[in-house]
Amino acid sequence: MSILLLLILIPALYGILLLVYPSKVKSFWEVISVVISAYLIFLVLNIWGQPQNVIIPWAGFGMDFQLRFYQFSQFIVTAITVFVFLGTLYSTRFMLDHPHNNQFYGFLFLTEAMAIGAALANNLVIMLFFWEALLITLFTMINLGKEKAFKTAVKAFVISSLGDLCLMLGIGITEALAKTLVMTDIHLETTGLGAVAFVFMLIGAMAKAGAMPFHSWIPDAAEDAPLPFAAILPTVISQLLGIYLLARIVLDFFTLSLEMRLLVMSIGAITILFGVMMALIQNDFKRLLSYSAISQVGYMLLGIGTGIPIAVAGGLLHMLNHAMFKSCLFFTGGSLEKQTGSTDLNKLGGLWKKLPVTFGCFAVAAAAASGIPPFNGFVSNQMIFEGTLQSGYRIFFVVAILGALFTTAVFLKLGHATFFGTNQPESEQSREAHWTMLTPPIILALGCIFFGVCYAFPLDYLIKPSLSDSLREGLALIHFAFRFDQLLWFTLFTLAIAFINHIIGVKLDGRGLGAVEHIRKAPLLNTVYDLAERRTFDPYVQGKVVGRYAALGLFGVDRGINWIYQEFVPTVATFVGKARRFHNGLYANYLSWSLGGFVLLVAYYIWFF
Repeated sequence: MSILLLLILIPALYGILLLVYPSKVKSFWEVISVVISAYLIFLVLNIWGQPQNVIIPWAGFGMDFQLRFYQFSQFIVTAITVFVFLGTLYSTRFMLDHPHNNQFYGFLFLTEAMAIGAALANNLVIMLFFWEALLITLFTMINLGKEKAFKTAVKAFVISSLGDLCLMLGIGITEALAKTLVMTDIHLETTGLGAVAFVFMLIGAMAKAGAMPFHSWIPDAAEDAPLPFAAILPTVISQLLGIYLLARIVLDFFTLSLEMRLLVMSIGAITILFGVMMALIQNDFKRLLSYSAISQVGYMLLGIGTGIPIAVAGGLLHMLNHAMFKSCLFFTGGSLEKQTGSTDLNKLGGLWKKLPVTFGCFAVAAAAASGIPPFNGFVSNQMIFEGTLQSGYRIFFVVAILGALFTTAVFLKLGHATFFGTNQPESEQSREAHWTMLTPPIILALGCIFFGVCYAFPLDYLIKPSLSDSLREGLALIHFAFRFDQLLWFTLFTLAIAFINHIIGVKLDGRGLGAVEHIRKAPLLNTVYDLAERRTFDPYVQGKVVGRYAALGLFGVDRGINWIYQEFVPTVATFVGKARRFHNGLYANYLSWSLGGFVLLVAYYIWFF
């Protein structure tokens, strides 16, 4: 059997086994879960660099079961298997006493199977099947969380379903234009119906990645679902798949017009600013990280949308870098939650001495997220900055720089409030987490350092092979190196502003948690923040309001139709029945009615005229 099929079947069958097997001998299943997740990494590495295809005719109509393992998909599949392994190892301790332990692992491995299938698929219908299956695992994994988890799961399902519906429509139009569902054979222009197909597929990719306006379920899910879910599914798997599909759409399926490129870049810029500005005012560790993750998706959209080789490569590298440092941050948040019982920043403080390893991992990952050299986030940020400059639209460069400035402010606030300041009662008895919860963030923190110092390694072995020949030829790293010093000094200046802003904010408020209150209370921003906190900009909440009024309107229409059939029609029928008695066929009666009507008409004209 092909290894590509094994990569899907092994986690799928194991996940089903965990769901049907009773929750007994937990430690046994946890060990097996770690072993199987590690074995999947071994399978991928075993065929690394060996392009493979699987074609199984089964349904006709161009819907053959096709899988393709090539440079880009092997990069995505490898990342998925590595992050699931780290998440599984982390969960062995974090989920130890969870009442739905087996269900969590079962749905986690089903998620891995569906994600690998979506990344390997070379047929749009097959990809859509795996893509849609992820909706089920998304809903069920969120629903394993706290009391509000069910409502959050429904919200995530509805928002994601809307994006998937658009993707489905886009695939239908694409097939009608390209006359094929084979992904390697699709090459369209973004004109006419091609533009409609592109926009629909773009919406599908954005919804999976968590870009605006399909973002609002992610902070709620991070707060209500089990923490390993937040570290693996929305932060890693969904974003990897969403950006993977976006890259395929932008770089392979369609030749974008300038208007479409500006559309993608504009959505990216809006997502950057909205996400990071919302992250600034959050007072929950996990919720803050979620908004930061949404903001980082904007950088990926911005880089890929430019079409500039260095920015496209930077966007893909940032996809990987973000998965590393954001998962690391979520894992450190899980350690805090496990040891202190809370992720509320008001209840944390002074933890750096009690949790030095956790603090070290947090510091590295936060520095990487802020784009501080020499960590990995700095490199991908600089490549995107360079691409926005080369695009000629400086406004996008300004937005990217502002996003970096506020991102640094976000993590200065988070680090200060959590690890410095006054010790809180919740943190008095805190100590380092179990080694299974420390190993994943340590590995990821080291990865942030390695991919920053040795950035040529991921570029040469992961990113450049994933690009088309034209993009590889245009990837002018020499030009990147030429401006590297200029951008470095510009970035350091931006970081210095963020540090000064933090110091001023702490002096004004007296707490690290209040370091951004002067921004929160700034004129105009204060009003916008008030509206945002009332969920005025949440499309799901506003959609429910519109739906409620639409339901009332439709109810009125329904009652009106019922009145017509139940009241008006019988009344008319009764009147007609009585009137029929005068139509008895006698000529004299008809003549008398005619004469009576004539007399009335004459009287009318005499009276009024």
